[in-house]
Amino acid sequence: MTLRVVVVDDQDLIRGGFVAILGTVDDIEVVGEAADGAAALDLVRASRPDVVLMDIRMPGMDGLDATEQIAADPELTDVRVIVLTTFEEDEYVLRALRGGASGFLGKSVRPGALLDAVRTVAAGEELLSPAATKAVISHVSHELAQPSVASDVFRHLTEREREVVLLVAQGLSNEDIAERLFVSPLTAKTHVNRAMMKIGARDRAQLVVAAYQAGLAGNDR
Repeated sequence: MTLRVVVVDDQDLIRGGFVAILGTVDDIEVVGEAADGAAALDLVRASRPDVVLMDIRMPGMDGLDATEQIAADPELTDVRVIVLTTFEEDEYVLRALRGGASGFLGKSVRPGALLDAVRTVAAGEELLSPAATKAVISHVSHELAQPSVASDVFRHLTEREREVVLLVAQGLSNEDIAERLFVSPLTAKTHVNRAMMKIGARDRAQLVVAAYQAGLAGNDR
């Protein structure tokens, strides 16, 4: 199956670079490019890609607003957004994850890692390692000083599901969780998926953010 990708960045050189890299393999097809959030939103609604590579800072509608609108559109539930960021923009990543992004990549990402990221997120799995997601959340943990998600929503989880969520927030992969709890990786993944469904999280990154926002996961920096 060929994965359909939209690339969004206001800098022609960067956008063109990503398009060129994606064009080197047979299982990924770039179905459109956009230079701002509004154009990206129109393009995504028209082309229904599997993955959107979304820059953050752009003229007009930025990538954060575009990501939030994509995530909120019930007709685009299968579209996954990868936020493109730089070290200086880490403070925006938390909002992107809250708004529905499935993960993030640095603009200096190597070609192989970019291709792997697109394939991974298109498969509905975590984009980067849970530890990488946790690192960014920890970097902006001052924004989480006042929990903005009611911990009540986590009361719907079983004891084992709550345990798994805390392990996810600590940066453990499904394989790590399975080893810690003496269960199979498939069972660990099932617990993670059930927790996401009950919390209303689109993916693993959203689950981690919700745990931090509810005050269930602490900052260990």
